[in-house]
Amino acid sequence: MSKPLALLFACLSVVLMSATAISLSHNVWIALLFFVLTIGMIGVGFVVRARQRRKSGTS
Repeated sequence: MSKPLALLFACLSVVLMSATAISLSHNVWIALLFFVLTIGMIGVGFVVRARQRRKSGTS
């Protein structure tokens, strides 16, 4: 995975984690939504990295 793409996934994940933490004091359902989005973003990052590795032939 290229460095700018990795930085993008990392920054978006941190923003979503911060939104989860902030929303905990306001609404549990919104916090749960942000939690699911955070886990999804981290998972998408792993999927993108695996596909790029498979495409380039690096293990």
